[in-house]
Amino acid sequence: MNNDIVPFWEEVYQDNDAVAFSVEPNATVKEFEHLLHKQSNIIEIGCGEGQNVIYLAQQGYCNVDAFDLSEHGIAKVKQKCRAGNIQLNAFVADLTAYQFEKKYDLIMSFGTLHFVSKKDWKIFLEKAKESTVIGGIHIMSIFTDAVPASEDIAPFAIGLAKDGEIKELYNDWEILQFKSYVFEDEHPGVPKHLHASNKVVARRIE
Repeated sequence: MNNDIVPFWEEVYQDNDAVAFSVEPNATVKEFEHLLHKQSNIIEIGCGEGQNVIYLAQQGYCNVDAFDLSEHGIAKVKQKCRAGNIQLNAFVADLTAYQFEKKYDLIMSFGTLHFVSKKDWKIFLEKAKESTVIGGIHIMSIFTDAVPASEDIAPFAIGLAKDGEIKELYNDWEILQFKSYVFEDEHPGVPKHLHASNKVVARRIE
C-alpha cells in the first residue's frame, strides 16, 4: 500500500461506534457454510473488523483463524470477541509473507487481494490452494478493472484483476459459484461509489 496516505478504514477501525464495511457477515458465507462441519479449520484473509469470522464462531465453529494487515482492525476484532465471549484466533499478518501452518477446510477473502500486486495475490492463492484439504472450499472476491478504482481506494488498489482472471486460477477445482458484477458502495466519510468485483466459490476435488 502507499505509505504516505492512510486508508479511511484505519480511522474507522479505531472507532468502536462506527463500522467500516458491514455489520452482517457476507451472504456467501451463510450460503455455503452448510458444506462445513463444526470442527472445520477456517481462515479469513483480510478480516477487517471480523464480521465473517465472528459470525462463524458464534455458530459453533471452533477452529477459526483470521488475520489482517491492520493492527487497529485486529484490535477491534479482539475487543469484539472479549465483549461477546467469542473464541477465535485473530492476528496481524501480511498476506504477501504469510506461511500456512496447517490445511484448511475453508479459506476466504473478501475485497482484500487487490490491495497487493497481481503477482503477489496469485502466488498467495497458489499457496492457499496447496493448504486446503481435499473437499475444502475457497470463497474469494476481488475487485476488477471493469470500472476504475474509486477515489477512496485508488492509491491502494494496485492489483485489480481482469474480469474472470481469478476464476482461471481455479480451473483445476470444482467451481461452485462465479459472479461478475458492479455494485454501489458507501463508507463513513466517503461518498457513494462503484466497484467492479469477481467472486468465486470453488472446491478442491483432488
